[in-house]
Amino acid sequence: MTEEFIMKTIKTFAAVIALAVLPVAGFAQTVTATGSTLDSTEAKIAAQAQEAGASYKITEANTNNGVHMTAELLK
Repeated sequence: MTEEFIMKTIKTFAAVIALAVLPVAGFAQTVTATGSTLDSTEAKIAAQAQEAGASYKITEANTNNGVHMTAELLK
């Protein structure tokens, strides 16, 4: 095997991996909201999802000194 062949193989492999990962990264969108209760904060997340025409999955909720919530929008 020549060095040129090995380099072409590595470049091709890298391009295939990059293109395979690209669609996954393009569809996920994360939103956050803050509020005083879990219910009010989730309502804000739900409103953002509805505005985007998506459903949502809560990925994090923190209740230290108020509520902070993160969700992933699913289209």
